[in-house]
Amino acid sequence: MAPSKPRPSSPSKPARAPAETLERVAREEMNIETLKTRNSDSLDIHEVAVWQLRDALEAAYQAGKRDASNTPTK
Repeated sequence: MAPSKPRPSSPSKPARAPAETLERVAREEMNIETLKTRNSDSLDIHEVAVWQLRDALEAAYQAGKRDASNTPTK
């Protein structure tokens, strides 16, 4: 077994995305109705195409860029 490389330590965890943004991306890009756990495999586990995943990641990235550009600097 190869030794693992040490992970760089981050000074702080990144801010969490607003729940509304995550819900919107899941709904619009992945056709997932809600991100709430419903304790049912048929409701909580989704098959997603790679292009849906790519589009969802792109939408989340763009939302993060918008948020970052709207944050006043000190």
